[in-house]
Formats: sequence, C-alpha cells, structure tokens
Amino acid sequence: MAKTANFHFDQFLAEATIDTNDRSDSALGRDCLYGLYTSWCWLQQSAPHPESLFWAALRTKGIHPAGNGLAMTGPAAADYILASCPALA
Repeated sequence: MAKTANFHFDQFLAEATIDTNDRSDSALGRDCLYGLYTSWCWLQQSAPHPESLFWAALRTKGIHPAGNGLAMTGPAAADYILASCPALA
C-alpha cells in the first residue's frame, strides 16, 4: 500500500475516531465505520478508497470490523449521523 494511502487512513483515524478500549459490540461496526470514513472523505473533498482497501489498511493497524473499540467523533461523526437519520436534521 502506498505511503500516501497510509497517511490518508492515519489522518481519518486521528480526526474521526477515538479509542474507547471497549471491545464489545458497542464499538463501531463494519458498516458504521466505513460510513464514517466516507463522511470524512466527503468533508475532506477526497474520494474514498474501496471498502476492501479500507479494511486491508485498518487490519495492518490492528483494527478489525468487530470489537475494534472505536467510537466516532468530530465533524465526520455529525455528518454521518445526519446522513443516516435525516429526520434529525
């Protein structure tokens, strides 16, 4: 994987997630985490990488779809929540 792709995913994790150390089902699941990533990309005005590349990159960082301990934060979290539940807007 290219160095710029690694930086891209590192930046996403730093700006849009926090580690709660909660490895239970309350952490972000597969669909939510990728959805958060696409919201973050939209706000960054960059095209999201395909989901397969996203998960491959996160696996190299020890992050897996289930029990990852991540929660969402920041503007991408707000965008994702509003896009997922338009009645809240």
